Amino acid sequence: MNLSATEKDLMIVNMGPHHPSMHGVLRLIVTLDGEDVVDCEPILGYLHRGMEKIAENRTIIQYLPYVTRWDYLATMFTEAITVNGPEQLGNIQVPQRASYIRVIMLELSRIASHLLWLGPFMADIGAQTPFFYIFRERELVYDLFEAATGMRMMHNYFRIGGVAADLPYGWIDKCLDFCDYFLTGIVEYQKLITRNPIFLERVEGIGVIGGEEAINWGLSGPMLRASGIKWDLRKVDHYECYDEFDWEIQWQKEGDSLARYLFRISEMTESIKIIQQALEGIPGGPYENLEIRCFDRERDPEWNDFEYRFISKKPSPTFELPRQELYARMEAPKGELGIFLIGDQSGFPWRWKIRPPGFINLQILPQLVKRMKLADIMTILGSIDIIMGEVDR
Repeated sequence: MNLSATEKDLMIVNMGPHHPSMHGVLRLIVTLDGEDVVDCEPILGYLHRGMEKIAENRTIIQYLPYVTRWDYLATMFTEAITVNGPEQLGNIQVPQRASYIRVIMLELSRIASHLLWLGPFMADIGAQTPFFYIFRERELVYDLFEAATGMRMMHNYFRIGGVAADLPYGWIDKCLDFCDYFLTGIVEYQKLITRNPIFLERVEGIGVIGGEEAINWGLSGPMLRASGIKWDLRKVDHYECYDEFDWEIQWQKEGDSLARYLFRISEMTESIKIIQQALEGIPGGPYENLEIRCFDRERDPEWNDFEYRFISKKPSPTFELPRQELYARMEAPKGELGIFLIGDQSGFPWRWKIRPPGFINLQILPQLVKRMKLADIMTILGSIDIIMGEVDR
């Protein structure tokens, strides 16, 4: 059969950018031979908002409300990395209590993110019930966030040198109650999903990534650890106070969509373990290092420069970034979230480059879906767990 005859039978289909199961505005141009996928080309950029350039025209405090719009399901992590970079650059100490509060918030955010991965992933492959169940638990996490930060999703809670406010009275007991309740919820998910024969048929052996392949593609987070590589930045980089808790790196060796599901379920259990230890051992003391609020700089604003425009208002705490460069990273729910930061002895960063985990993990999608069936695209894309806010920035 000559080439022109085969080409005639191929069909090019657009999936997205507003397809209901496309996890945001991602467009896939899929070439099909019957039901089989011959080629797949992801088209990005529909949600690009210039987040890096905005950062270069704001002080860190002014930029904090923006960052929760990268990965809007794991908002605490984007805030944490935004303050971690300048803290490392300026060698700023974070009080022990603030560090514990940060760990609690980060792990709660990890649970919320994994829950909102699980629901739509199950809906993608045809199971509607878990989608309603996960909102029940996620709502409790957001109630805890609202009590501590005043906001459910876009918290604006982290500050350079600590957090914005201390935990309110009774919050710790509420959080401990949630932990006990959530463990029973995870058991319920496992009963409902893990041994379901229809579910297993849809995910077992679909989208297999080997360990070496995962490293070569630069994958991180669940994509890496579900392929048998024990690499977790909480253990590698020893940031915040994770070293003070007793917990294990979760991993799976199969590297398929089922392994990624099992990994995330076990990671939620491990997060609860960390939160319980942090709540029981949380020390007293200040929740913010107030010494870094440098108001003592001599202010002599020139006509119409940045400080002049704010002369009538209470000045926001400006933190001068030293003339250095730095790459800060942390283990977000989707993988390694990093920031490359260049200071310029001013309140604004000279360069602010975001390394989003979803963007890097999405690279492997065309290779994974080739020679698979059309229906498997949604399973594989769902198991990668992307949020277009951080992919397009």
